[in-house]
Amino acid sequence: MRAIIVEDEIPAREELEYLIEAYSEIEVTQFFDDGLDVLKFLQEQETDVIFLDINIPSLDGMLLASTISKFTKRPYIVFTTAYKEHAAQAFELEAFDYILKPYDEKRMATMLSRLEAAYKRDQTEANILNSRPNAPVLEMEVHAKSSNRINLKKNDKIIVTDVNDIYYAEASEKVTLVYTLNEEYTMQMSITEFHAHLPEEMFFRCHRSYTVNLTKIREIVPWFNQTYLLRLKDLNAEIPVSRSKVKAFRQIMQL
Repeated sequence: MRAIIVEDEIPAREELEYLIEAYSEIEVTQFFDDGLDVLKFLQEQETDVIFLDINIPSLDGMLLASTISKFTKRPYIVFTTAYKEHAAQAFELEAFDYILKPYDEKRMATMLSRLEAAYKRDQTEANILNSRPNAPVLEMEVHAKSSNRINLKKNDKIIVTDVNDIYYAEASEKVTLVYTLNEEYTMQMSITEFHAHLPEEMFFRCHRSYTVNLTKIREIVPWFNQTYLLRLKDLNAEIPVSRSKVKAFRQIMQL
């Protein structure tokens, strides 16, 4: 599930991003601080949910939401605002929720859980409606978790690769970049989808934008806010461990 955050105050944006990462599997792909920029983005790309402040430059959140409500395929809208008085208008626009600042962590966690459940339900219903008898079955680019082989794509070629040869993967907009010792591959899927096909005992989702092969970690470097940077064997790369993943990482690595 992909999301964008529309918020012109950096502290509020960072707190919202942290809560989304801590309490959901939602992938935040873009940040905006201007309503017109959001409209331009949505004319070219799709997103599943918009976390939308009301008091933003150029085009305020209510006008932006009103415009989006006329889209054929509409993303969920979660208003995040300090103003109570717009709640009735927000629900007239069929907003998913209306969250007041300062954020209540328990309230946010509950909302995010409901949001993910609603998305899964709507996706299931859409798949049923779109299904057709005798439809061709498309072969997945990635093998199942039980396999120790994975198909990676480079220059229109499919390279059958041992999963142990993968050092880490990194989210890059709508695709995932996969790194081995000598190569970089581009997979046409989100990092959440890619990570789901990797063996759990070997790969750890250390950050919303990264998954890392635990067997390739050479050095664990303390970083700010009690987080870490991971340095890998044979590669000049530093992989962050986000604050929400630190506890699980310490348990896995017995720190």
